[in-house]
Amino acid sequence: MAATPITLRIALAQINTTVGDLEGNAARAAGAIDRARAAGASLVVLPEQTIGGYPAEDLWLRRGFLRAGARTLEELARGVEGIVALVGFAEGAIPTYNSLAVLEGAAVRGAYRKVLLPNYGVFDERRYFEHGAAPAVLDVDGVRIGLTVCEDVWFPGPPASAEAAAGAQLIVNASASPYQRGKGAFRERLLADRAAETGVALALCNLVGGQDELVFDGHSLVVSASGAVLARGAQFEEDLVLCDLELPPGAGGSEGDIGDLQILGPVAGSPAGALKAATERPKPPPKLLSDDAEVYAALVLGLRDYVEKNGFERVLVAVSGGIDSALVALLAADAIGGERMTCVVMPSPHSSEATQADARAIARNLGAELVEIPIEPAMRAFDELLDGGGAVDIAAENLQARIRGNLVMAISNRTGWLVLTTGNKSELSVGYATLYGDMAGGFAVIKDVPKTLVYRLVRHRNERAGRELVPAEVIQRPPTAELRPDQRDEDSLPPYELLDGILEAYVERDLGREEMVAEGLPGPVIDEVIALVDRAEYKRRQAPPGIKITPKAFGRDRRMPITNRYRG
Repeated sequence: MAATPITLRIALAQINTTVGDLEGNAARAAGAIDRARAAGASLVVLPEQTIGGYPAEDLWLRRGFLRAGARTLEELARGVEGIVALVGFAEGAIPTYNSLAVLEGAAVRGAYRKVLLPNYGVFDERRYFEHGAAPAVLDVDGVRIGLTVCEDVWFPGPPASAEAAAGAQLIVNASASPYQRGKGAFRERLLADRAAETGVALALCNLVGGQDELVFDGHSLVVSASGAVLARGAQFEEDLVLCDLELPPGAGGSEGDIGDLQILGPVAGSPAGALKAATERPKPPPKLLSDDAEVYAALVLGLRDYVEKNGFERVLVAVSGGIDSALVALLAADAIGGERMTCVVMPSPHSSEATQADARAIARNLGAELVEIPIEPAMRAFDELLDGGGAVDIAAENLQARIRGNLVMAISNRTGWLVLTTGNKSELSVGYATLYGDMAGGFAVIKDVPKTLVYRLVRHRNERAGRELVPAEVIQRPPTAELRPDQRDEDSLPPYELLDGILEAYVERDLGREEMVAEGLPGPVIDEVIALVDRAEYKRRQAPPGIKITPKAFGRDRRMPITNRYRG
């Protein structure tokens, strides 16, 4: 006779934590744990570094921060009964570990220490943490569960394989996996691969929310041993994901053959009858967002959390009637509401009536305050000071951008409002931006969004609204900075479709000239773009932080020397 499967209800609590807000994070965790217990779950998994937030960077080097986190964890544990909660925290002082605490029976019952520490891209965990030495399993209500943290399931082998060998029927993962385009679908494939390799079901609880330049998309998952998606969390919002897992009876494993193994438990989960009294039931997995909708949602979440978590009352956007400032205004309105946005229109003698009309229409359509400040008087004053004789040269063009930058920063100084810059990734890549001008501000919302994607996102938002929040003329008009008569971006740059293809290869995939030529890109244009990108490195070092949405963003993700003679 076949053995009867074991049923276990688990909950994945993808919550939005804030770095350094120990008490606030613990309160959010406590609320999620209470809700999971009320829903009849025996086990609730919370994200990596729930207590202190992720990434806490050099706060992890402060012993006071670590001690305060440990006290906060102990206080949280005192309220955990009738359920087992797995909560991420920074353990110890020197050495320090990226750990997952087991809370049950009003106490901390033990902790698993992350084995694989990422040290690439935006990650720098070896600066702060030591490797954990051993896999760990936990017995909850007769089910053996393997414990992992984020990177631990990113590659085949231990600790996940060792935990499966030790008889784990389920492997859980507390994660803080930052978003980039397509990351959610990739994560689903990766978990399916791990399930196939280990032969057991996997459950991953991912962080959600914005933290400086990073966005965490939630999208928590439960996959069966065959790799099928059983449950999926919402994208870009908090969620409690419930799943009833039918698991095979424990096989016992071969603990003696896998080296050191921590056995945490056994511990009791939900009391008998909890499922009958449950306030919530598992729901079918929601559908995934389309590519454009996913990127747009990431930018909105990243902007909203930057504004709210840093205590800004209002944002300022210099709206020109061009596509980039239109996208930034759309994102701001969706993030915090048009009533909390001021659009500043600053026409020069080179500004056309059409672009200015479009700028005013965008502000009106989004319900934003509109402020108009013509800059011609300031242009004349600067020209006289510099004895420019009315010259229309690069210095005069940059002065217009710097006058505008000074004006929005002056408003910011008087009000405390956050200035959002409007430069996109294509422009920042090749230096088509003015230091202390259009680069002046506090947060660069679209600094990682290529120009061609800017157009797609504006079209997406108009289609979603069912009306032209951004006038069609803005999308159809050839891009121009309007800093001199009849100026067009393509007077100075390759067509954006070609430029973005070269930038994707050079910046995001680190391809050299010959590799790009082999892919069919034109050599002379490659040479021009490489020279522009390398020469603009000093500008990007002075740009405000902005939201990462591509595989390699400027800033903490892509780090190149300013003084650099290599060309290739």
